[in-house]
Amino acid sequence: MPAIFTIDPRSGVPLYHQLIEQVKRAVALGTLAPGEQLPTVKALALDLTINPNTVARAYRELERDQVIETSPGRGSFVRDNGSSIEAGRAVADIAQGAVDAAVREAKSFGLGRDAVIATFERVLERWYPSNPSGRNS
Repeated sequence: MPAIFTIDPRSGVPLYHQLIEQVKRAVALGTLAPGEQLPTVKALALDLTINPNTVARAYRELERDQVIETSPGRGSFVRDNGSSIEAGRAVADIAQGAVDAAVREAKSFGLGRDAVIATFERVLERWYPSNPSGRNS
């Protein structure tokens, strides 16, 4: 399997969180198909030059979230059953994380709640314009 994961130790986001998000995104987008095998803990740790315990932690959390399943001696695989439901949850989790980070950053800039809401509404209108009938899609 070609390396599809990358990590950035300087991002401030824990490495295992970065890996979890990338696996969830790959499943949600279909880059990782149901039943597809993930790299072994050791292989991925070597590829990313991180501690194998970091990869193992990410895999455990992905298994707990029912995104992957691990079979001792066989490896870790993208779950077959309910993968579309889990992919939807994964997309929602990723989106929530991105919005959370944006709000946290806006707060660190000193913006108040009303300013953040106004900013969010402007951005939302740019990406999801209102219909001429006044109803949003």
